Amino acid sequence: MYCRPFSHGLHGHFVDLYSFYLKVSIMKIFLFLLVIPLVQHAFSKNKAAAYTPDMPKPTHSEVRYETHDRNVLDFWKAKSEKPTPVAFIIHGGGWKGGSKERLNRFANLNILLEAGISVVAINYRYVTSDESPPIKAPLHDAARALQFVRSQAKKWNIDKKRIGAAGGSAGACSSLWLAFHDDLTDPKNKDPILRESSRLECAAVTGAQTTLDPKQMKEWTPNSKYGGHAFGLHPFDTFLKKRKEIMHWIKEYSPYANVTKDDPPIFLQYNSPPAIGKEQKDPTHTSNFGLKLQEHCIANGVKCELHYPNGPKTSHTDTTSFLISQLNK
Repeated sequence: MYCRPFSHGLHGHFVDLYSFYLKVSIMKIFLFLLVIPLVQHAFSKNKAAAYTPDMPKPTHSEVRYETHDRNVLDFWKAKSEKPTPVAFIIHGGGWKGGSKERLNRFANLNILLEAGISVVAINYRYVTSDESPPIKAPLHDAARALQFVRSQAKKWNIDKKRIGAAGGSAGACSSLWLAFHDDLTDPKNKDPILRESSRLECAAVTGAQTTLDPKQMKEWTPNSKYGGHAFGLHPFDTFLKKRKEIMHWIKEYSPYANVTKDDPPIFLQYNSPPAIGKEQKDPTHTSNFGLKLQEHCIANGVKCELHYPNGPKTSHTDTTSFLISQLNK
């Protein structure tokens, strides 16, 4: 019996078809592996950007104060017939991360509301090459948000003269910059928001970087490594080497450089005692920053309270109690 041999053409067709489906399967697997991390990242991001369950919902959420996606704030209105003071919270994260939902790390929302103090928590642009220097973005956004809050005084029943800031790490540095910097108000500006004041009644911060001068950092804490990104300079050695070139920026944006006798009272909180001139376990949040700023404030007639474990007795032990004492005078 004669059997017709298998067609080489047909065999080639099946090989091509198999190869095609194999490629499609590999592509599907590749896309699956690619998408999963993105989904996980989005999920974790959304999960991280949520207030803790014990915190009430904001009176107003995601209120826009400027055009960038991160230029939003949340507002909690304290119950009161009279205009209330405001705690203005700036989150930390090295000006490279973090969100307003971290509020309770820097002050206690519920206690502030019970004390009749309304609360604002802001997001802001991270350091960006779109601004020169990069730190201008988060600091000027904080000022703009503060001015915006003041512009809402009648609508939100707040006392624009009694606003105090709180924050941690980079948010603490931003808070101190607002406290010490000259008023950014521009009374003749076409934008009514910019006609408002950018000054504070007080500031209460944790883990603050009080200077952005690399020479001071190195003298206070020899293993300092923070701050260069504020001016687009990496690593720290480059930051230190180019100090003279950017001194005009340091004078503008370093809290320490802006201290004057007309500045409001300050509360500084740290997790460990200072040791000037010695390397620190956490040089970015060392209380060396706090001690040197306190000395500078006292020399300039500015009230400054410094609290750390086993340190001198202070009138307050946390940012929340300090804000209440200053804003409810």
